[in-house]
Amino acid sequence: MNEYDASTMATGNQLIFGNVFRGKRIWLTGDTGFKGSWLAFWLRRLGAEVLGVGLEPESADGPFVRAKLAQLYRHETADIRDAERMAALARDFAPQIVFHLAAQALVRRSYADPVETFDVNVRGAANVLDAVRRADQSCAVVVVTSDKCYENREEDYAYREGDPMGGHDPYSASKGCEELVAASYRAAFFAPGGRIQLATARAGNVIGPGDWAADRIVPDAVRAIRAGRKLSVRNPRAVRPWQHVLEPLGGYLRLGQALLEQGRAVAEGWNFGPDPASARTVGELAELFCQAWGAGAGWESTPNPANPHEAHLLQLAIDKAAARLGWRPKWDFETTVRRTAAGYRTMLEAPDAAAVRNFLDAEIAAYEAAT
Repeated sequence: MNEYDASTMATGNQLIFGNVFRGKRIWLTGDTGFKGSWLAFWLRRLGAEVLGVGLEPESADGPFVRAKLAQLYRHETADIRDAERMAALARDFAPQIVFHLAAQALVRRSYADPVETFDVNVRGAANVLDAVRRADQSCAVVVVTSDKCYENREEDYAYREGDPMGGHDPYSASKGCEELVAASYRAAFFAPGGRIQLATARAGNVIGPGDWAADRIVPDAVRAIRAGRKLSVRNPRAVRPWQHVLEPLGGYLRLGQALLEQGRAVAEGWNFGPDPASARTVGELAELFCQAWGAGAGWESTPNPANPHEAHLLQLAIDKAAARLGWRPKWDFETTVRRTAAGYRTMLEAPDAAAVRNFLDAEIAAYEAAT
């Protein structure tokens, strides 16, 4: 176990989630990644006891490293494909809530290594769920998949939770498979009225400060700016449901709260996408991001027919989460992009971990206060 200092954490807005996370044992997979590191910090801010499990971080510029998050909670370096390690962690920690975010999350990487993608996203998810099953502890489980889990017909249609699973590329297909694995565990092992309640969550195209993954538009833009060149955009006309990282994370937390309070009534699939007006083209995102960044930022269209297939249109319907969970997006497209650009600058210029933590704390506080 790593040593951590909980006294350095600020006190979050407990009322926003009914104070349900304070003191809860929460197992978070993927805590070294982009979304996972933000969620780990938010959970500690809400007073949770966190066990984070993840691989070594791929970038030294992400929140996990820059904010030294491993000092704030227990972190274990482990691979979700190691079934026995997952079982041991679940048995020893006895989580009351699980947020499963660990994944191979890149479409283009899935073309380069499809077997690894299915291995991580399907077998890895099964290992985590089986670890929960074997631990036999009363528990709420949120499995995070993707908007790309749906069979995308690339029509002017917002996908709803009951639509068929599918996926053209290996990443998308693996997320559809992960949904089926979760549905099977729920039906076969996590019976109605039982001790374990399982839901899945599907977000849109998430952007925000601290993402340094390869082949993603915003990290690519920042790398291009720092290198003194224009951002190369492969598919400027492709439409994506863009959202700030805190939007889906707020949805996952609200879903976890609902599972604890309502149980089986919400143990199903949920979309946490942006407002429909935030479904914009990649070119629009590139243009606004460069404007928000200012001097030295620019982009150019560089389509290449030899590139592997990527979806040109994808939208999510979010009326179910709005009606039944009371969750709605807070930040529009322009706010999301401008806060993202400003946040990258702040994190890159931060002199130490304390400054990065202060930024994370202030950004979450602003989101919690937004209406």
